[in-house]
Amino acid sequence: MELGGLAPLIVLEDADLKKAAAQTVSNKMRNQGQTCISANRIFVHKSVADRFVSELEEIMKPMKVGNGVDPGVVVGPLINAAAVEKVKSHVEDAVSKGAEIVLGGKHLTELGENFYAPTILKNVSMDSLFCCEETFGPVLAVIPFESEDQVIERANDTDFGLASYVFTESLSKAMRIGEALESGMVGINSTALSDARAPFGGIKQSGMGTEGGPTGIHEYQNLKYVCFAADS
Repeated sequence: MELGGLAPLIVLEDADLKKAAAQTVSNKMRNQGQTCISANRIFVHKSVADRFVSELEEIMKPMKVGNGVDPGVVVGPLINAAAVEKVKSHVEDAVSKGAEIVLGGKHLTELGENFYAPTILKNVSMDSLFCCEETFGPVLAVIPFESEDQVIERANDTDFGLASYVFTESLSKAMRIGEALESGMVGINSTALSDARAPFGGIKQSGMGTEGGPTGIHEYQNLKYVCFAADS
């Protein structure tokens, strides 16, 4: 049973920023951010935050929004008007608490009721709605952090635990943070988690059990204990 998530994506100071930005946009803009493993909270080390945001903007600024069957369109509509209102409320809440709109932040009514512009926010605070509710929209909420311990604590500060992502060039950091994150799946330098050979599922309020891989098959099996007498 998979019940959604509030996925953190962590960019450390030693990360390949171009690769991290490309992977972040790929993850977040897939189906306009309406996926269970979409990164809702993007934690970036303060020393590289501005550079990372610039990389995101370079990728997202040319994105064409519109009808998905039209040539060149890469961003379509949200599922309904309620979804748009939720995205708008999350953006407005973050801005009211000090976040800055780098790109987008607009309801594109000229295209239709359910279109929202690809959006980048920076300096998002930990008390914003982005940090406690799934947004399910095309908004990248960038939150600066100062230390490894701080970002692990912040990433785990949620009732959900489906997916997490870490970008670093250090294997030891990747292993250490990957083990510390409270989620069923962790992507290291990649946001492509789904694979038929691997278990897909979460912990905490993100559900129980897995699909995919040998453990996914085990979910459809019952364990039986048969005990023989010692003298049989």
